[in-house]
Order: sequence, then structure tokens, then C-alpha cells
Amino acid sequence: MRVLHVMECTIGGTRRHLVDVALGQCALGHKVQVVVSTLRDETFLSDMERMRSEGVEVFVLNMVRGPAPLTDWLHLGRLKSILREFKPDIVHTHSSKAGVLGRQASISTKIGARVHTPHTFSFLFEALFSGPKRWLYRSIERRYAKFTQRFVAVSRNEAETFGRAGFIEPGKVAVVPNGIDPAPFASAIASDEDFGFDPTAPLVILVGLVYAAKGQDLALEALACEGLERVQLLCVGPGDTSALEVQAQALGIAARVRFLGARDDVPALMARADLLLLPSRWEGMPYVVLEAMARGMPVVATPVDGAREVIVPGETGFLSPTVDARGVAEALAAALSKSPEDWARMGRAGQQRVAEHYSLESMVRGLDAVYAELL
Repeated sequence: MRVLHVMECTIGGTRRHLVDVALGQCALGHKVQVVVSTLRDETFLSDMERMRSEGVEVFVLNMVRGPAPLTDWLHLGRLKSILREFKPDIVHTHSSKAGVLGRQASISTKIGARVHTPHTFSFLFEALFSGPKRWLYRSIERRYAKFTQRFVAVSRNEAETFGRAGFIEPGKVAVVPNGIDPAPFASAIASDEDFGFDPTAPLVILVGLVYAAKGQDLALEALACEGLERVQLLCVGPGDTSALEVQAQALGIAARVRFLGARDDVPALMARADLLLLPSRWEGMPYVVLEAMARGMPVVATPVDGAREVIVPGETGFLSPTVDARGVAEALAAALSKSPEDWARMGRAGQQRVAEHYSLESMVRGLDAVYAELL
């Protein structure tokens, strides 16, 4: 099978997803090409080299996130040329910009069955888009839905959320949950870095890109709530933290928070912490929850897509009743009321759940099955 992936959003979980899928499909014997942008994160270059070394053909097409009529038109022409030369059986697009350009190239050339993974439809979440912008993005997705053979949801929850879009036929939706290799997290040795924290107080880790969807601001508000005065937080992930630092100072919790930025030792940092916190406003299937569970850590999360599917409350972690600071604080308090023995039991249950339901192999073979239906 010949598979072409197109992605502009080469950051965070979408980046991880593309690399894992492309390498997995190549290992199965498929001919795989990826067309990617490097504008979001230059560190993606290392992933590109890894893919090339393992047999994936990589083309750089520096698509931009927002509307850019001239460059979009030029990139569309280049994509058409790539399709005509490669002649893929499947054109698999990821997220919004690549979803438009990749599917349009396939429609124009009449090459390849079209599969699209939105990695959440961001226009469904009012916190991100104004009314006119939301209407525009919804209209664009509605148009291309007619020409898309399959939409891939990375969790059952996300598939249900697709229904809110109002234009996707249920029969076009396939659920293929994200999967991970648990080994790097299960075997990680705890970081011995000195954060200047009280070693006897609970240590919570939050891992994610710094932007509204990830809810770092909700985590800070929660830490200022009554009963959580001793909780310490490691905030890990790329992005501008200046507003969060000001917020932490204003809340009087700055001494209990460390903003570490992008790190390449996340497994070791997780091994150092007691709990993972996911205060997101929305998700599809958060990789970090799977990683923490693979480590054997209990997870405290908001009830967003993916998290409420993976986490079994009281067995592998805790879900907040609401997506706000008060709800996050309530869930953290519930987690901290448990004993270390309870945490260890939850950790073992989480490891088993990831091993049984969220492996790399199951993700790659799940996509294979989706493709096979279209050929």
C-alpha cells in the first residue's frame, strides 16, 4: 500500500502521532511519504531524520497555520505534483490547514482515497474562535467532508464530539485510539534535579504546550484553593509562560511552581512526581495521560475527550466534575486524600489498561484496517 500523510501542525501530540504512524506503517511494508511543515517547531527536524533513516520519504512544504492565499495556492500546486509522482492509494491528512490543502490536491488530481484525522475540530470550542471565524472554519470543513471517505477519531469520545459538527455522516467515522510504547516511561529513572521544593510535600507534574486549550491557568487557580497549600507543581512544555508566571505571583503560589519549558527528559520528570495533572479545556486523546499511566502514575484530569475514556475514576485516576479551577481543585484533593498504597494500586491498573488497549501496534493496525476498507 502507498500512503501519503500531510501535516502542518508538527507540534505536541499531532507530531508524535504522525511519527509513530509513519514509522509503524513503514515497518509493515507500506510505501510511506509524509509532507510536513517545519515552521511550528524546528526541533521536528530530528524526527524527520529519524523517519528518513527508517525508510519514510519526507518532503518539506512550509505550510502556515492561518489563511495565506498566495502561499497556500503555491503549496497546493506542489502537493498536486507530489501526488501525481507518488500515486498514493491513501491520502491521509491531519488537522485543519493540511486537511484543506491535502484533500483539495487529492480531489483535483483524482488520486487516492481521502482519510482525515482532525485531532479535534477546534472550531467547536468557543474559547478559541470568535463567531465569524468559527463560522468560516465550520463552512470549510463542511465542504471538504463531502469529499472525505473516512474521518479518524483518536478516541470514542472524540467520535461523539464529531457529531456536534453537524455535517459528518456517522458511517464515515472510524475510531482508532492513540497508542504508545510504554517502555521509556515504565523504565525511567527519576530525575535528581534540584527544584528547591519541599521533599515531603506532594509533587504534581503538568505536561503540555502552553496555550489556552491545555488549561495551565486552571491548574494555577486550583493550587491557590483551600486545602492544596502544600501541593507543588512542575509545569513542562514549550510556549510563552510569562502570563502564567504573573498569574502565579498574583495568586501567591509562585514558590510552589516551576516552569521548565520544553524538556527532552519528560519520562524522568514523571518518575520524580507523585501525580500527573491534565487540566485541559479540550483534547482528542491526550498522549500524556497514556504516558503517565504507562509509568504507573495516577492521573488527575478534566473530563475531556480521551481522558474520560482512558481514566477509570477511582481505579486508574480521578476526573474533575467540571472543566474549571474549582473542579480541578476538587479532583486534586480527592487524589491527595488517598494513601501511597492506593496510588501504587492505581498505577498498576493504569499500566495494565495501557498495555491492553493503547499499544502502538493496535493503533497502526487499526489504521491499516480503515485503509483496507477503502481499497
